[in-house]
Amino acid sequence: MDKPKLNYGKTFLIGFGFFGISVMWTLYNAYVPIFLQAGNPDFKAVGEVGFGLKPGLTGFIMTLDNIAAFFLLPLIGVWSDRVWTRFGRRMPFILVLAPISIVAFILIPAAVGMIPVELSGQMGELGGPLALFMIAIGVFLLAMAGFRTPVIALMPDLTPSALRSQANGIINMMGGIGTLIATLGSSLLYKMGRITPFIFGGVLMAAAVLMLFIFVKERRESSVAADEETEGLGALRGIKRVSPEARRSLWFLMGAIFCWFVGYNATETFLTSYGVSVLGISTGQAPLLMGVASLTFLAFAVPAGYIAARFGRRKTIITGLIVFGVLLLLNFFLRNATLIWPIMGIGGLGWALVNINSLPMVVDTAASDADVGTYTGLYYIASQLAAIVGPILNGHIVEWFGNDYNLIFVVTPLFFLFAILCMLQVTKGEAKTETVAS
Repeated sequence: MDKPKLNYGKTFLIGFGFFGISVMWTLYNAYVPIFLQAGNPDFKAVGEVGFGLKPGLTGFIMTLDNIAAFFLLPLIGVWSDRVWTRFGRRMPFILVLAPISIVAFILIPAAVGMIPVELSGQMGELGGPLALFMIAIGVFLLAMAGFRTPVIALMPDLTPSALRSQANGIINMMGGIGTLIATLGSSLLYKMGRITPFIFGGVLMAAAVLMLFIFVKERRESSVAADEETEGLGALRGIKRVSPEARRSLWFLMGAIFCWFVGYNATETFLTSYGVSVLGISTGQAPLLMGVASLTFLAFAVPAGYIAARFGRRKTIITGLIVFGVLLLLNFFLRNATLIWPIMGIGGLGWALVNINSLPMVVDTAASDADVGTYTGLYYIASQLAAIVGPILNGHIVEWFGNDYNLIFVVTPLFFLFAILCMLQVTKGEAKTETVAS
């Protein structure tokens, strides 16, 4: 008997799904807030037309994706666990919802293009463009939320337990490449026309889905029989199939995921504000602070999976939380415009140790691979709830203490500490021992 070996070719192909998602989300998050606020006298967007919304309402609209994902991702995960078609169990969701998301995505800038320059920012006069814009956003968010779980679930579906951390590293690297391409290419493409980056993103997503459809084949034996005797919600059935100890471990693991994402959100959301208001970094340069962490995360995504395979996922995650948390706490006292760059760079390495290994831990808590979609949905319950709560909670904390953005370097380590305390109670989720016949 031989140990299973990672199929790098298949894993890279699966990663195209996450690649496409990352491209579209990056472009959406970059331009939709500008479209929403352009036309507001307090928002300086030279030459741009928009709906003139204030930051508060804009922020709410930008959290709608997390709200949609919180409700839809778990349900789609359960549903896709319990169907089988000639295309597979995940692929039908991808093939139906991806084209819908692409069309809606391209309609977003098309709606903005309908705004007359002289009416920019005048909400009451923009009924048609505003209606199309909000419908396009709504359809896009629902479609993206609907097929994200099936895309992500393909990796654990087709990867042995012992190799899921390594495979997840490759998947996240593909997503990082998508983000990098969208970030670097968006400025040039936007000069060619408002709609051009969105067409570009849609084409890349279509190509990614085509790659998945042609080259990635699902296994029939991993699906749950359609006529399986069931009662109650599918998610509850999947949880009931594991032991009481595994359930307890799962709740602590989800608590840890929630805590570390709330903590990470504090730094991710307000780091540019800290750079500008505390360190005196220019507005154009401030986004690069998080970009340094993103680049080191991308570079360390694959090694992080192999480190977990060698030393264990729980130890690896706790180590990553300690490394990143201590560095951020150190920065609270330093407030140095030079040292913040290596701190964020090394912090990105620590974050890779955490983020790469969290989904495999959740999935490998399941009693059977037949529940992969269900447990992928549970992972997103914790992470998306943090994405909803985090910006509101962290914003209020900064505001309560006199708009001191330096506090993010206390808030993030504090929530990392809560996550570590939860992880110390986690007893399941390590890679399962598997062999294949030689």
